[in-house]
Amino acid sequence: MTEKLLLYGGAIHEAGEVKARANARSATSDFMALEKQRGISISSTAMTWQYQGSCLNLLDTPGHQDFSEDTYRTLAAADNAVLLVDGAKGIEPQTRKLFAVARLRGLPVFTFVNKMDRPALNGFEIIEQLEKEFGLQSYPVTWPIGSGDRFCGVYHRPSNKVLLYAKAGRGKAAASAQYELGDPALAGIIEADLLEQLMEEVELLQILGDEPSAEEIASGAVTPMYFGSAFNNFGVDLFLQSFISLAVPPRPAKAKGNPAVLAALEPSEDSSSSNGSSGSKAAGSTSIEGTVSPESTHFSGLVFKLQANMDPKHRDKVAFVRVVSGKFDKGMKVKVARTGRVVSLSRPQQMFAQSRATVQEGFAGDVIGLTNPGAFAIGDTIYAGPELSFPPIPSFSPELFAYLRCAPNQKKAFAKGVEGLLGEGAVQVLYSTDEYITDPILAAVGQLQFEVVQYRMKDEYGVDTSLEPLSFCVARWVLGGWPAVERAGRMFNTTVVKDAYGRPVLLFRNEFAFNQVIAEQGEKLGELSAFALPPDS
Repeated sequence: MTEKLLLYGGAIHEAGEVKARANARSATSDFMALEKQRGISISSTAMTWQYQGSCLNLLDTPGHQDFSEDTYRTLAAADNAVLLVDGAKGIEPQTRKLFAVARLRGLPVFTFVNKMDRPALNGFEIIEQLEKEFGLQSYPVTWPIGSGDRFCGVYHRPSNKVLLYAKAGRGKAAASAQYELGDPALAGIIEADLLEQLMEEVELLQILGDEPSAEEIASGAVTPMYFGSAFNNFGVDLFLQSFISLAVPPRPAKAKGNPAVLAALEPSEDSSSSNGSSGSKAAGSTSIEGTVSPESTHFSGLVFKLQANMDPKHRDKVAFVRVVSGKFDKGMKVKVARTGRVVSLSRPQQMFAQSRATVQEGFAGDVIGLTNPGAFAIGDTIYAGPELSFPPIPSFSPELFAYLRCAPNQKKAFAKGVEGLLGEGAVQVLYSTDEYITDPILAAVGQLQFEVVQYRMKDEYGVDTSLEPLSFCVARWVLGGWPAVERAGRMFNTTVVKDAYGRPVLLFRNEFAFNQVIAEQGEKLGELSAFALPPDS
């Protein structure tokens, strides 16, 4: 789907096959060797291009639930989310998890029902699934005519027209012909039963309700819905054109900092205010909680992703930054809110998957790649001017754990690989409290994350690794630190490890063990967290 959006948006002239079959092409957005082999996205990618007077930043996220944490981080930089639904399968388990991630971010959601060139569910079944599973009201902007090898086009509700497609050459945009819904010529073009079904379904669509307001779409209460086949290039053009007209532009972002750059929160937004006043301010502090406008004259940005070895020849590290407010200029100096470090942004790049171009300036909504000298962590705020910081991006609670090991003669390359890959958040890393055990413990949300780390260690660093699974499935960070762990003393069916910042983490064999420890020693342990945030400094 990503390929076809780039094709119709004029960013590329021929789409590679996502499955990398045919002529061994691969998707433009899938630059990692493993992605090309498996035909899936396993790492979020940013691509920027101009279309019909608008600047589009497409953040291609993994569709596999094992990478939902990467999706969550990427959505921190997004203004809108596109939910892809398989027309034959409907709502899948990974769709449920990833939609929950989008809802956490409060983003408007656009739904594209793909693969209509295969035998598919009835469109009303998918509408019912969305409402039942997610409580999400749908407004079909386009409607399919047939499915499988009988899928021949779509009905476009806003214009009351039927668009019939003709298959184009592989990787080329499909040709289409337009007809009014009541045009008698359709009877000689569309098979009789399909035309009759279309007319009946158009009547039913009118019962579903009127076109939603811009506010309903922006709030995520209603999802505009589209049908098509990215493989055959059917319906993608209409989706892109509609998206441009309905998508939400950059909006004010919640932040904490100097009143000179922030607007106070509305009472309904200020969860920390109990008296209903707008905004909040710590006693004795000049810092307030509020929102920063994208039109602000002061630059601010959010680091939402780190990527190592995008160019394998140079072993580079790139920080992906979403410009939240103000104007970015090449060479400008910014401060990292978490550490107070001042960094000169002398080599900014505009990203297009693995390709890059030097960028001179950027504005709110733009995604810029910065060479990372080790100054940035995921979730960092960078700013120029009055102090501010955005809410940090938490790490998901891991459910799988394993020691990562290598041969003794590969320790040096192994250490470099661990630093590079785990520093970008490919998985979380923990360490034993036993000083004689130096092998890292990988902590992941899904099994595929382990496989990706092992593959990249071999492919990018030449290191063969092995995994030793650990029988734990629950992790909790001890917010009271090591003193709280010492007060609790010995805990059964529990292991104490430390994270990359040296903070204590408890690993439990199961939920029963976790609940038992809470019941027996919860008061001594104090507050536990399923999520981890970077330390303030």
